[in-house]
Amino acid sequence: MLGLLRPLPAVCLYLLLLLLPGGQGRILGYNNGFHYQDISNGNGNGEIYFNGVRLHVESPQPSVSATRGSSVTLPCHFHYEPELAAPRRTRVKWSWLPANTITAPVSPEAFARETEVMVAMGNRHRSYGSFRGRVRLRRSAPGDMSLVINELQLNDTGRYRCEVIDGLEDESVTVELELRGVVFPYYSQKGRYHFNFFGAHQACQDQDATLATFEQLFAAWEEGLDWCNAGWLADGTVQYPITVSRDGCGGEDLAPGLRNYGQRHRILHHYDAFCFSASVKGTVYFLKQSTKLSFTEAVQACASDGSQIAKVGQLYAAWRLMGLDRCDAGWLADGSVRYPITKPRANCGPLQPGVRSFGFPPLSLKFGVYCYR
Repeated sequence: MLGLLRPLPAVCLYLLLLLLPGGQGRILGYNNGFHYQDISNGNGNGEIYFNGVRLHVESPQPSVSATRGSSVTLPCHFHYEPELAAPRRTRVKWSWLPANTITAPVSPEAFARETEVMVAMGNRHRSYGSFRGRVRLRRSAPGDMSLVINELQLNDTGRYRCEVIDGLEDESVTVELELRGVVFPYYSQKGRYHFNFFGAHQACQDQDATLATFEQLFAAWEEGLDWCNAGWLADGTVQYPITVSRDGCGGEDLAPGLRNYGQRHRILHHYDAFCFSASVKGTVYFLKQSTKLSFTEAVQACASDGSQIAKVGQLYAAWRLMGLDRCDAGWLADGSVRYPITKPRANCGPLQPGVRSFGFPPLSLKFGVYCYR
C-alpha cells in the first residue's frame, strides 16, 4: 500500500513522521541538499530554516548604462554559504519594471507590475515579449546568471530583477538599466501647449525619441537644461527644469530645480513634451548644396542622396553624443529648422552649446537640410 503513495515533500514527510508512533525526532533518509530543523526552532510562524546553508544572489553593479542599439550585460551571480559539494538544479527568472512605472522605494505592489523577460533552468530557457530573441544568460562561470540584452531599444530602460529559485529558497537582486542620451523640449507646430499625454508620447516617437523619465529630466537639469515651458514626462506628470530662478518660471524666490505640476489628466490637459533620444546607428549630416531648399525640395534632396531627412531626436543625439557641430540652419522631418553647435562662436547663436531652433517657418522658405543615413 505504501508503495502506491506519491513521494511527499520534505516538510509534509516531516510532519507525518511526527504523528507516527516513535516518529518524534526521527527522519527517513530523504535529502535534497539542505537539512531542516524542527519547526519549534523556527520563527514561530511555521517557517522552517535551512540548517547552515544559505543561498546568496548579488550584483556588483546596482545600475548599468549603455547606448541604444548596443549590447549590455546586467550582472547577477549566486552562490551558497557554505559551498555545496555538488551543483544543484536552479531556476532563474529575469523580470522588468519599465522606467515610467518605477517608484522608490521598491514596494510589494511593484512586483506585480513586473514583466517577465526570461526564464531559464539548466540549458533550457524562454524569453518573452519584445525581449524574445534579444536576451541570453552569460554563464561565464558557475553561478553567473547575468542577463545579456542585444539591440537595446529606447523603451528597455527600467529596473530588472534577477531571481534565483532553489526549492524553498528564493532570493533576488535588482539592477537599473539606463540609456545614455539627451533630453530635449518639444512643442507642436501649432504652438505652445497643444499635446495631451498621448499626443506628447506620439510626438516624441515621431522624432525617434521617447517621453523622458523624471530621472532623465533631472539629470538634464543637473547638466544645465533650463526651459520655462511645462512638458509631459513618461510617468504622466508635468514638469519643467529651471537653473536660473526668475519671474514667470516659479518666481525669483523659488530655488532652482524641477517645477512639478504633479499628475495631470492625460486626455483633457495639454502641455509640451520632454523627449529623450539616445544614440543612432546611422549618421546625421548637413547636405552640401549649391542653393537653399524649400521643405519639399529638402526631402527630395536627401532621398536623391540615398538617405532621408533627419528627425529632431536624431539631430539632438548626433549633437550630444557624436559632437555634430554645424553653423548652418537646416530643415528637419517635422518641418522645423535647426542647427547643432558644440563649440559656440560668433554668429552661431548663444554662448552655450546646444541645438538652435528657428521654430516652424513657412515650408516655402529656403534653408539647408540635415539628412540621416
